[in-house]
Amino acid sequence: MRNYFQNQRILVTGGAGFLGSHLIDSLITRGCDVICLDNLFTGNKANIQHLMNHPQFEFIRHDVCLPIQLEVDQIFNLACPASPEHYQHNPIHTTKTSVFGALNMLELAVHNKARIFQASTSEVYGDPIVHPQPESYWGHVNPVGIRSCYDEGKRCAETLFFDFHRKHDVDIRVARIFNTYGPRMHPNDGRVVSNFVIQALKNEDITLFGLGMQTRSFCYVDDLVEAILRFMDKPLIEIRNGNPVSPINLGNSQEITIRALADLIIELTQSKSRLVFKPMPADDPAQRQPELSQARQLLAWEANTELHSGLKKTIAYFDQILTKSKTMIGNPDQPSSSTFV
Repeated sequence: MRNYFQNQRILVTGGAGFLGSHLIDSLITRGCDVICLDNLFTGNKANIQHLMNHPQFEFIRHDVCLPIQLEVDQIFNLACPASPEHYQHNPIHTTKTSVFGALNMLELAVHNKARIFQASTSEVYGDPIVHPQPESYWGHVNPVGIRSCYDEGKRCAETLFFDFHRKHDVDIRVARIFNTYGPRMHPNDGRVVSNFVIQALKNEDITLFGLGMQTRSFCYVDDLVEAILRFMDKPLIEIRNGNPVSPINLGNSQEITIRALADLIIELTQSKSRLVFKPMPADDPAQRQPELSQARQLLAWEANTELHSGLKKTIAYFDQILTKSKTMIGNPDQPSSSTFV
């Protein structure tokens, strides 16, 4: 990949989150000056603490629902709660973050003539009736359900991005990101990998919904960051290749049932956890797998971290923060850890 990013001034919204903090690390190693914008609703300063004194890094606490004026060359818009537990906590603000956040960042891109990336989601496909899901599939989404604040918010954000491209010639990149995991996931975000790993490390019962036969495809965070950077690195004319601009799926195409994932995590942690089953939550997709021919063709990219390997790194991370948390609880003279905030 060409080092298109060197000496660029780049804004990353949601930069203190799981994915955003990994993206910032990669951008800084490529010679960028990075502004991290985050209101810390689900982001965590611990994820960017190692960068606070770095000369190429700047942190601004700000909500993307409100306009902001900055001089930047590129924008990565990642700001939005991404787990059901977090985005359902305040569904109105979740929708506002997706819609107003996209609008404010697109207007900033117009002002700066900046290239802009939108972190969309596989949730735009809803509970799909097409499998695997290609970018041409319009989705099967409940517009009034408990997940709609996120699903429809992200769908509206995509609409704004493509309207700004058509009306203002904004240089856009829209990626529909499928399940991603790795170190720095929030331990209490309700996502399946973090839930299962925490429960297994504590030897607690592992909770599955239904019979655990839902399928997902899990991409390790380093692979996803590489794909995002390749996507932003490519000139728009190469991405279009004579075709209209379109979103692109990013993720891992290897599908696994939730029950098989739980069994694998129990094996890797050598846990004594048992599986317990609860009723399926509303609108939980039965299948989720990306069709990745566009990513392979346009980006020459494929997720190459095996699930077994990526889970080992993720387990080691959670094991470390759980150990740290126990140490803090056992020593009241120590400041409490912010990892679980």
